[in-house]
Amino acid sequence: MKVVLQRSKEANVKVNDKIVGKIDHGFVLLVGFTHGDTTDACDWLSDKIVNLRIFEDENEKMNHSLLDKGGSILSISQFTLYGDCRKGRRPNFMDAAKPDEAERLYDYFNQSLREKGVHVETGIFGAMMDVSLVNDGPVTLMLER
Repeated sequence: MKVVLQRSKEANVKVNDKIVGKIDHGFVLLVGFTHGDTTDACDWLSDKIVNLRIFEDENEKMNHSLLDKGGSILSISQFTLYGDCRKGRRPNFMDAAKPDEAERLYDYFNQSLREKGVHVETGIFGAMMDVSLVNDGPVTLMLER
């Protein structure tokens, strides 16, 4: 499981020019799954994400978490995180989980985030999406389990 986390001042996702998910401040997560990923990985990463101390305190040190700041999450399914570009000119996506398994894990992951007290908005799994955000910092991290 891979997650690209971007700290965001605001973000939204559109499908067919209609906003289907929107947050004011928090994280935009691009979430991908591979073969053998489990709900344990989802639980571990959801706990890590909501507790990461990457918001500044009064001394401009990264000491506050998303939970501390009351932020939200915009979670976007992203199978292309498992694109292998080592050979040729077209990415190979054989390492990405099959859609039915990835969707099950994606739904579980988002529910795990919600159960930790975070408001979570999402795109639509498998849809072509337009994601817009104002990256705060910028702060961008790659998390993997």
